[in-house]
Amino acid sequence: MLGPSVNALTIVVCSLAGCFLLQNIPERFGETLKKGLGLATIYIGIQGALTNQRPLLLIMSLVAGAIIGELIDIDRWMNRLGQWAEQKLYRPPPGGEEVKIAGKPEKPFAQGFVTASILFCTGSMAIVGSMQSGLLGDHKLLYTKSILDGTFSIVFGKSMGMGVLFSAIPVFLYQGSIVLLSMALKDFLTAEIITEMSAVGNLLVAAIGLNFVCLSEGKPIKVANFIPAIFIPWMYMALETLAKLN
Repeated sequence: MLGPSVNALTIVVCSLAGCFLLQNIPERFGETLKKGLGLATIYIGIQGALTNQRPLLLIMSLVAGAIIGELIDIDRWMNRLGQWAEQKLYRPPPGGEEVKIAGKPEKPFAQGFVTASILFCTGSMAIVGSMQSGLLGDHKLLYTKSILDGTFSIVFGKSMGMGVLFSAIPVFLYQGSIVLLSMALKDFLTAEIITEMSAVGNLLVAAIGLNFVCLSEGKPIKVANFIPAIFIPWMYMALETLAKLN
């Protein structure tokens, strides 16, 4: 669990730095940097998605995952979780400005919690890095991810506040669960499964980047509702293997 622990701790430290040490920096610098990181995220996501070897499976995973995610409405539940955490754990300073998403008011704490949680939990680095930690005891990829997450945490901490700090909790639980699950199911994971899951995750990373860059220009993509798509290749290929054995 060393890799997930380092990742979560980095988010906490860097988001605190963004909240309390960078508040005097003009807002335009944070906004420009966030859009620049958004463009970099789109590039990373598209580049990772190109590793896909089964385009039809990727499309099927997105469709099935979106249906499952919309039925559960993961985005709404994550927003509710962020708002509950705000009420229980944090009180914004008086006079804090509301953040608007698609023209609708959104509390900074909930926005920071949801945005950071989705960004830090999805994508190939979270999945593959945690799998490497569980299967091989190799934490290098999660250490690399920690540097990237730390950079985003500083920017988000400045613009969205303390909600970003609490995203360290789902990050640790999510990555830690993958580590433990990988250790338990390592005989059933293949390189092909990891590749296909990572490709779907990277497309979601690209979608997050689009939200960063174009958030004020239209309705943002509810990326959280696509999270189940990441696990569809695993289930499909497991069923495919069972069918071949029979």
